[in-house]
Parts: sequence; C-alpha cells; structure tokens
Amino acid sequence: MKKILYGVIAMVLITVTVNAQQADIKEKDKHMYFTAGGNGGIISFSSVKDNNNRVTSIPRFTLFFNVGANFNYDVSDHAGFFTGLNIKNIGLITKVDSVKLKRRVYTVGIPIGFKLGNLREGTFFFGGAELDMAMNYKEKLFIGGDKKSKFNEWFSDRTDRFMPSLFAGVQVNKNFSFKAQYYLNNFFNQGYRDGSGVKVYQHTDAKVFFLTFGYSFYNRAYPTVKIKAKRDRVKNG
Repeated sequence: MKKILYGVIAMVLITVTVNAQQADIKEKDKHMYFTAGGNGGIISFSSVKDNNNRVTSIPRFTLFFNVGANFNYDVSDHAGFFTGLNIKNIGLITKVDSVKLKRRVYTVGIPIGFKLGNLREGTFFFGGAELDMAMNYKEKLFIGGDKKSKFNEWFSDRTDRFMPSLFAGVQVNKNFSFKAQYYLNNFFNQGYRDGSGVKVYQHTDAKVFFLTFGYSFYNRAYPTVKIKAKRDRVKNG
C-alpha cells in the first residue's frame, strides 16, 4: 500500500514541476493556469470528548508531508476560482494522566474554492470546501513519556474514509499565506470494532481544526488582461 501513497506523491510533484515549466510561456493569456500549493507547516488543534467528558488535547505541529497543486481560473484581476489535489498529514494528541496518544492520518483532498482581491499582485482572500480521503492511519502510545507501542494501517476503518471540511485564508504576498481549516465530521469512526468486537471509539467525539502557512496560488508568469490589451493597441497602431 505504500506504493499507492508514493505514487500519488509522485504525481503531485510531477504536476507541480510540469506546470511550473508551462508558467514560463508568457505569450498565452493565463486566465487558466496551474500553481504549486502545499499546506506547508500545519498546527492542529482538537476538541475531544469521551462519554461527554472533555479530554486534554495538545496542539500538534507537522511539516511532513504536506504538498499540493492547484488548477486556477481567474475571471479578472480581482476574482477567480480554483480546485486541485492536496496531500495532508492531520491528527491529534490526547493526554490522560500519564497516558499520551498520538494519532494521525494521511489524506488526499480535493478543494473547491474562490479567490477575491488583488490576484495580479498576489494579495487576496480565499475560501471554500474540501473533501479528503483517508489513506494511512498511525497511532503511538506513550506512558510516562516512554513510547510503548505504535502501528499504522492503510485505509483503516478507525477513521471515516471521507472527511469533509471548510477552509478560509489570506494570501499576504506573492509567496506566503495563512489558512484555517475545520473538519465537519468526527475524526474517529464510532462504529469501528477492534479484534474482540468492541467499539473502541463509540463514545469518543473528536473534531480537528488546523492553521497552516505557506499555501501559494501566485503565478509569476500571469500577464493581466490590461497588459495584453495595451500591447494589442500598440501592435495595431
């Protein structure tokens, strides 16, 4: 199953590379174009309850492995739409007395969103929704600070297979942005049964919210409609 994840990662990286090369073709009007757009560093927060009792959760930071590519359509210098493909590492950390659990899942997500602002200069607001598919689940158990066990499962039933979310963010310059994303469903599959038939997460409710930086939509080779129109006037003299 690892070959599947590596294959998806390879496709994303190839897409980013090829389309970065295509961005150098300046003769075309770039209303439609591809950009690299990974989530960069992700700081995850979670709200966890067990039998309606709040469980202590610890913020989780990760840089690996968060990459993506976007297909953009700009209707003007100030408004546009996008979709794409993102690989994300999301999860949560809980602690009860001396027992700490780290749980994460790799997902492949397809966002659908809009952009409003100065697309020409790369400063704008964006928002939308995304549907993730969970691929690999991993769990680590620590007691008193010592790691006691760990395991991972491909296409595990411990989480929902599909994870919908809403996001909003702001591109603050041509290379840097902030984004907030909230997952609508429970991180855990409450109907999951372990080997003995016990519903391990039956009374567990966990919602994940994260902040990220580094998501880039800016296309440096994008000539605006105004520039193109001016050139046409000069040419037709």
